[in-house]
Amino acid sequence: MTIEGDMNITVTDLGKTIADCFKFRHKIGLDVAMEALREAWNAKRITMDELHRYAKVCRVENVMRAYLESLT
Repeated sequence: MTIEGDMNITVTDLGKTIADCFKFRHKIGLDVAMEALREAWNAKRITMDELHRYAKVCRVENVMRAYLESLT
């Protein structure tokens, strides 16, 4: 998949995509990452366990912690 120009992205599953948004927040913007997290959570398409697991995989646990706490 290509977005805006020549940037290729791979879409895996929702949890990984959200964690990747936080990992690349400096490139895509923190507002995009927060919106993705908020929309997935409000639509009940993701669990807290999935978010924690992928945050750990992408090494953004500390970054995402405050945002995950604000959801509950």
